[in-house]
Amino acid sequence: MTTAQAGQGRAQGEGQGVARTLGELLQIPEYAGRAPFDGRVRLVQDEVRDNLTRKLRSGEELFPGVVGYDDTVIPQLVNALLARQNFILLGLRGQAKSRILRAITELLDPVVPVIDGVDMPDDPLNPVGAEGRHLLEERGLDLPIRWLPRAERYVEKLATPDVTVADLIGDVDPIKAARLGTSLGDTRSMHFGLLPRANRGIFAVNELADLAPKVQVALFNILQEGDVQIKGYPIRLELDVMLVFSANPEDYTARGKIVTPLKDRIGSEIRTHYPTDVRLGMSITAQEAVKDAAVVVPDFIAELVEEIAFQAREDGRVDKLSGVSQRLPISLMEVAAANAERRSLVSGDVPVVRVSDVYAGLPAITGKMELEYEGELKGADNVAKDVIRKAAGAVYARNYGSADTKALEKWFDAGNVFRFPQGGDSAAALEAAQEVPNLPELAAVVANSSDDAVHAAAAEFVLEGLYGRKKLSRAEELYAAPEPELKRERGGRWN
Repeated sequence: MTTAQAGQGRAQGEGQGVARTLGELLQIPEYAGRAPFDGRVRLVQDEVRDNLTRKLRSGEELFPGVVGYDDTVIPQLVNALLARQNFILLGLRGQAKSRILRAITELLDPVVPVIDGVDMPDDPLNPVGAEGRHLLEERGLDLPIRWLPRAERYVEKLATPDVTVADLIGDVDPIKAARLGTSLGDTRSMHFGLLPRANRGIFAVNELADLAPKVQVALFNILQEGDVQIKGYPIRLELDVMLVFSANPEDYTARGKIVTPLKDRIGSEIRTHYPTDVRLGMSITAQEAVKDAAVVVPDFIAELVEEIAFQAREDGRVDKLSGVSQRLPISLMEVAAANAERRSLVSGDVPVVRVSDVYAGLPAITGKMELEYEGELKGADNVAKDVIRKAAGAVYARNYGSADTKALEKWFDAGNVFRFPQGGDSAAALEAAQEVPNLPELAAVVANSSDDAVHAAAAEFVLEGLYGRKKLSRAEELYAAPEPELKRERGGRWN
């Protein structure tokens, strides 16, 4: 049994020998032979490295829920942790940066002992804070301790321009100084900020570039030199903290808001990225999207939802520096599934997500895209609809591009139009689809299912896919022959 496991059992009240004082702590085998101020300090970086090494040897999953980074981000991250480095994750929004930072807490011991009754978590044998040292000298083996779980050893701060040194490091508290009878320059007179309260743990700063320069200077100064000036008083704190950051690469490199000395002191710069493959993105969306278990999402619809994010990232009307978050397909899937559920509740039909449900999810798309000037002129809704069209065409071409649709196209070219039924009765929708030559057969291939509701969704997807390939035109739910300008564009990549 490890020290952490022994401590965890005691912290959970298992058995009678609960270590609540330093003397009782020294009765635990792992602490036997230790003495106050013995200098045997196990830093947070060493703790993370030890647990990471154990997991690597045993083949355990390091960062559950982080998909698509196995060959890129995770190896670099593991190297930084093995090297005991602080690091920064650079990436656009929605690239799992915060999730990765929080997942590092799983590399900490389950619990560790700290001095009870002090603001700053401190090692009961080798405290770094003046208050902890004073208590240890005064109380000796009667020093009260408590067990700190790993979840409480992670402190996160979203950086904003109004964050001050007092917020992160602390401030002089005159009332506390008067009560303790100390000078204002004594650390015991301080009201600690977030960073000292993260002692013996991990301190994460999201969007680092948004911190004011003087705050950044105080941040690296307290970490590297262990001292900082607060209201003219030199304060010394030799903190044991693992510091991790995240930032947008545009802020970090182009705007130059991160001060050079701080950049120089960050051990590794690790760049995150969006999923490189639609299938990977589908896995992330399926993992994160919350929907009713009864709602069925056919594979071709799931692929369409994910392709929308990929198309948006390539669209010239969307700001590439802002990026298109992975939250777009997640939110879109949730709204589309909710619309299918609503239709099912009204009609009593099986809740299967269709293309029309994807269009109903426009609010989940428009709020996730920052548009360039050209996109603003066209309007967010119109850009989103165009992205859906392109995505449908891409998914159809990738999977069913070789299908023979000449009879169907000829029927539309003859001047016929078809409005896909939007009610929940899938049997009625399939019956209406019989009107369009070859559509039921194409839908059967796409659906790959005996369920009528899935067949109806497949039939609508076929029409949308042909519209996306510019072989049909579309006005709301009405499909027709392509406009003359679309006919001229059928050549090249669309055929």
